[in-house]
Amino acid sequence: MQTNAYPLLTLAIILVAGVLSGQLVKRIHLPAVTGQIFAGILIGPSVLNIAGIEAIRGLHPITYFALGLIAVAVGNHLNLKKLRNARRRLIWLLLLEATLTPILVFVAVMVVADVSWNFAFLLAAMAVSTAPATIVALVKESRARGIFVNTLMAAVALNNMACIAIFEMAHTASRVSAATEDAPGLYRVLIDPFIELGVGALLGFAMGALLILATRRLVRSDQLATASMAAILFTAGVADYMGVSSLLACLFLGMALANFTPDKDEIGHTVFANFESAIFAIFFTVAGMELDFRYLKPAGLLVLVVIVARLVGKIAAGNLAMRLAHAPRNVQQNLGLALVPQAGVAVGLVLLVQEEPTLASISSLFLAVGLTSVMLNEIIGPILTRIALQRSGEVGMDRARLIDFLHEEHILVDLDATTKTEAITRLVDHLISTVNVKIDRERFLRSVLEREEEISTCVGQGLAIPHGVLEEGDQIVGVMGINRKGMAFDTPDGEPIHCMVLLGTPQSQRDRHLEVIAALARAVGFDPNVRQQLFNAKSPAHVCDLLHAEDAADFNYFLEEASTA
Repeated sequence: MQTNAYPLLTLAIILVAGVLSGQLVKRIHLPAVTGQIFAGILIGPSVLNIAGIEAIRGLHPITYFALGLIAVAVGNHLNLKKLRNARRRLIWLLLLEATLTPILVFVAVMVVADVSWNFAFLLAAMAVSTAPATIVALVKESRARGIFVNTLMAAVALNNMACIAIFEMAHTASRVSAATEDAPGLYRVLIDPFIELGVGALLGFAMGALLILATRRLVRSDQLATASMAAILFTAGVADYMGVSSLLACLFLGMALANFTPDKDEIGHTVFANFESAIFAIFFTVAGMELDFRYLKPAGLLVLVVIVARLVGKIAAGNLAMRLAHAPRNVQQNLGLALVPQAGVAVGLVLLVQEEPTLASISSLFLAVGLTSVMLNEIIGPILTRIALQRSGEVGMDRARLIDFLHEEHILVDLDATTKTEAITRLVDHLISTVNVKIDRERFLRSVLEREEEISTCVGQGLAIPHGVLEEGDQIVGVMGINRKGMAFDTPDGEPIHCMVLLGTPQSQRDRHLEVIAALARAVGFDPNVRQQLFNAKSPAHVCDLLHAEDAADFNYFLEEASTA
């Protein structure tokens, strides 16, 4: 039985099947995404054929919107201010992902199979991509948050940007070579992909600016949701019309919102928070419906070679990049494993080859290998990502904690000053540059220094917590500075200052302020081993890892647990 003539019934079946299968596999500790893909395979043309090809095509507008929404969510993690301390990790990862992974796949394909160089080049380029929808869904499902998740989400966005650029190089080289029967010009191969990146960036940032301007006077949630939906649809639609990647354009739209209005969560992908689970269920179930087991036969051994070479490349690139960047151990050991899922971008690139007449000679085999690889990576990948998230120790950490305001971008590990005033002044400047609260620099600095003159804020054992009053805002903000050698200030216990935390507290949070000071004092005083690691941390990521780890629950506790205790 097929439901092609009843699109609403088809959509209802897909939604229910996706939600139920996701809940079912979660009971056996598998990601919901995996169950949804299996549900799609089951009800699709490959098995029960409840919804055929026509029904799948009829749902493409919904899946394209879902892809755009997911791309905006991924781009929203590219806040340049917040990622300032992560730039070394991301640069190394981008370099290695854009070289090591495609080189391994290219060499493996050329050695194992008798195929053309352009076929291997296209497969190698496609291997760089990571499925943003899968990663976003798994992070939300796991309620994960921390250095590992921040690195992972930014890496997914950068991976897909790099994948599109490299694929365009391979696509241009293949197209020009097929048309002229000569090697393509280096200019065309290198410039055309970056033109597409530039156009996608301009379109995404332009649409982001228009959305921000259009919503300045809007306050009702329904109006903000309508404006956000229109912006995503226009961005994806105009990108398709211009012949550039709609995924890339939406990614830049999310990036624009993250950098131009970082404190405005009521526009963009967040307005669909109540519907995300339904959108993801439909998207992944439809993705499973499009995967056809008939592709396994013509693809054969080549699919296994591509999957293994890509898996080795992802794990090696992630591990080596994080080692070179001196990232925390949990990031080093798990990042590459989390980047295995492959869909969305990869499927779009496969279809792009099918639409190119000059590549007709390789399109059938490329479709077989490409789609089968994606199918298996979307079954295996989510399981590996779920394992990586669990091993990172950040699952269930998205709940509010006492000193959550100390993120990676708020930490300095090179604080050096000859006087306490100089150190406080530097921390005040860093606070103003990294928080989304309007602060009168001179007034705030004066309030901190006056309080310091009244009574020393050195709490002992190398820790000082200077603080001032905020005129605006309703949340405590703060920054931390670490000095490994120790700053020789006048302190009550005669110990040099290794760690200085500057707090900005609004009047409404005075009680919480005292809890925070007590928590910071306990963080330094309760365990000499933690204190030594904190004072000798070489990167903000290591400091964050210490403050927000599971072992830190004794001082950095979950606020809802404290309120019910």
